[in-house]
Order: sequence, then C-alpha cells, then structure tokens
Amino acid sequence: MGHVISQLPRSTDPDLLVGTNTADDAAVYRLTDDLALVQSVDFFTPVVDDPYDFGRIAAANSLSDIYAMGATPLIALNIVGFPVDVLPIEQLVEILRGGADVARQAGMTIVGGHTIDDREPKYGLAVTGTVRPGSQVTNATARPGDSLVLTKPLGTGIIATAIKRGTAGTAAVEEATEVMATLNRDASLAALANGVTSMTDITGFGLLGHLLEMCKGSGVSAEIWVDALPWLRDARSLAEEGVVPGGTRRNLAFVEPDVEWVDDLPEYERLLLADAQTSGGLLIAVPSDRAEALIADLRGRGTPAAALVGRVGLVGERAISVRRGPAPGSS
Repeated sequence: MGHVISQLPRSTDPDLLVGTNTADDAAVYRLTDDLALVQSVDFFTPVVDDPYDFGRIAAANSLSDIYAMGATPLIALNIVGFPVDVLPIEQLVEILRGGADVARQAGMTIVGGHTIDDREPKYGLAVTGTVRPGSQVTNATARPGDSLVLTKPLGTGIIATAIKRGTAGTAAVEEATEVMATLNRDASLAALANGVTSMTDITGFGLLGHLLEMCKGSGVSAEIWVDALPWLRDARSLAEEGVVPGGTRRNLAFVEPDVEWVDDLPEYERLLLADAQTSGGLLIAVPSDRAEALIADLRGRGTPAAALVGRVGLVGERAISVRRGPAPGSS
C-alpha cells in the first residue's frame, strides 16, 4: 500500500502536520495553534473464533495508531462487513459489543458507522483523536543513541494461524487474545512521561517492517537483539513447526535487502521477527539514559511487556542489523 500511496499527489496544505510522507501511523491536521486532529482507520477479518473477543481486538488495534502518535482518542465510527444471510445477527451484536466495551475503556465514544453485506466478517474503527500541535510523536524522529523498548510480546500472527488450523493450545489462545485486546494507552502515557523521541505500533508489517519505516523516516539505522525479544506462549515452537501466515513470509522477503543478519538465525526465527502482528505493542525510541525509567514505568502500569530490545545508530550499509544479544557494554 505504501508503494501505491507514494505514486499519488502529496498534500501541500501547511496545516497537515503529518501525512503520508513517512508512512506514519496516523494523520495529524492542525485546527488551531492549540489543537490538532489525529485520524486513522483500520479493520480486518477475524483472528479469533469468539465474536466478542474479535470486536475487542479490532477496536484495540484501531486505537493503537492514535496512541502511537502520543494522542488521545475522542470519537470513532464502526466499519463493518457481515454476511447477513449466513451468520446469525447475534454474532454481529457480540462483535459490536466487544468494540464498544474497549471504546469505553479508552474513554472514547463510538458515534455511528457503516455496515455492508460481505461474505466474510470484517470489523474495525475510523478513529479521531486530538493532540497539541508540535506535541505529536512520529515514527520519523528517532536519534542515534536511542534505546528501543517494546511493550507487547510478539507472535500474534503465528497464533492466529494456529487457531485457523485448529492447532493452537487453549492457554496460548487465551494469552494472545488478552494481549491483543489490551490498549496501548498506558504504554503511550509511559512513553510521553519518559522523553520518547519516536514511536510506532507493531502491526501488519511485523517488528522488522515497522522498524524499517522508523529507520528510513528518521535517517538512522537500528540494531535488534533477538534474545531480548518477548514472545507469546508457543509462538516459537509453532513457527519452528512451520505454522506461519503468508503475510509473515511476504514481510520477511520485503525487509531482507535492508537487514544484516549478524548472527546466523534459522529461517523460523527470521520469520518470527517479521511476523505480521495484530494489535501489537508500541516500539518506543527513548534516550538511553531514560530507558531504565521507561521500563520501570511500563512495568508499574502493567503493560504486557517492557523489554529493552535494541538501539538506534547512525546510518549504515543496512538499515537494520540483527544479532543474538547486545554488544558488550551496552545496556
């Protein structure tokens, strides 16, 4: 999609503070010197079997782009595709109830929406938030020397594929469901309180794909430490068994020209790093002397993960280098 957007005319409106130039998470449009709107939209097909949980996850995912910009969600519109002559209408009610419950948790109002008859269920939100102009956080402002902190474990694409194949364990499904339904609100607040320099959420392009956007937008490189990454239950073993979605394989093929594999990783581990996430965590770039305070704050707020997973560097031959662990002396 980014390749398509890059071929379209770009706005020259001076009040468009963040648009499509850097593949950022949401658009930011200035209304006054003190108020800007932040807008994003996301929807997808079910990743779990329970319709209520699907609604929760889709809503949390849609809100994630707003939190990644350091903004506050205000209102949203439902976007729904549903096979009205195939599935009972009660399932649609449950999907919308799940979305409404997460919206209330976020302090946001769903003010309406649009539904179409579709052969496969789809659900998400078009979200409008607010931020003070100049206070928005983008994915294009990381600085050499920053530490990289991740706020949710990885592997939702793997688990969702196992669910579709009927091979996912109950405990793994329950953990993945709760992680995906968790708002990134507290992670965003912790980032803002601890000097965040750049931020993005990890969704469909996987960890490496979204990190690559951050590196290119910021004009930096980054190093990721595989052994420091948090994983969902069973994600690694399922990936080793070949339970990998097609989107994850496409992600890896896309980023590999920009990745240096410092340590030799088996294919399944490389795929894990590119796993297409649903409602993943925030990847936060923060000055290295603030990383410890940020991690303590995240843990205090109970975020699903609070892991120091890498660092930002100067522009290199490759945008991203991947190694087993941090270099000696790094922290």
